[in-house]
Amino acid sequence: METTIKVLEKVKLKKPILIEGLPGIGNVGRVAAGYLINELKMKKFAELYSPHFLPLVLLQNDSVASMLKCEFYYHKNRKGDIIILTGDTQSISPEGHYEICTKIIEFVSKMGVKELITLGGFAEGKKIDNPRVIGAVNDKKLLKKYEKLGIDFGKEHPIGTIVGASGLLLGLGGMYNMNGLCIMGETFGLPLVTDPKAADSLLHVLVKLLGIKVDMSKLEKTIKEMEDRIEKTDKIHKKVLQQLSEPKKGEDIKYIG
Repeated sequence: METTIKVLEKVKLKKPILIEGLPGIGNVGRVAAGYLINELKMKKFAELYSPHFLPLVLLQNDSVASMLKCEFYYHKNRKGDIIILTGDTQSISPEGHYEICTKIIEFVSKMGVKELITLGGFAEGKKIDNPRVIGAVNDKKLLKKYEKLGIDFGKEHPIGTIVGASGLLLGLGGMYNMNGLCIMGETFGLPLVTDPKAADSLLHVLVKLLGIKVDMSKLEKTIKEMEDRIEKTDKIHKKVLQQLSEPKKGEDIKYIG
């Protein structure tokens, strides 16, 4: 088996933008992406499978097994159509991250994507009452465009590194002439604790960026509805995050996407 994208529906999109929200610290990106998918009633059109995911299947409540996967959803939007990538897990190896992210970039590039936004959590190691949204771009000229949205680009808080899909998609996107933005909600940094406040911070920035209207009052309810799926995969996420976050001697990795 190799990393494969299975197309469920062929769609034609107008000026599509890619938003990535895969599991990571605090499930911040995953929750924000999942909330938009639910609220916008987005339709799934493709699935990604890879041998670089953990070698297991998820058992549903009816005891039916399903493969770990990432999923692509779309929404028609006046300002520009939206593609959201979310899923069960990330790669468990560096090689897998490069293979999967390259596959994703090539896939959406063929669909006309010229802009992407990756979502994640920024681990602070302490309780955050009012999470900031911290950002990074893949081209300096984009800073002016996004600074007006209240994104902190590290003047007082240097990021250092962005590990995982959120970072790699940002970097690889630049190689494919895609404008890229990564936004991270400040969070405590515990892999098994979902942080709705940090996700809420990201969502407020996203709705402005995308020019959409979303009812934010349902976030807590949506998280409760997602808890079953999250609970089943959190142990997987923890193992992945531990493998990615074990820094080599002399390294200080502060963020995993």
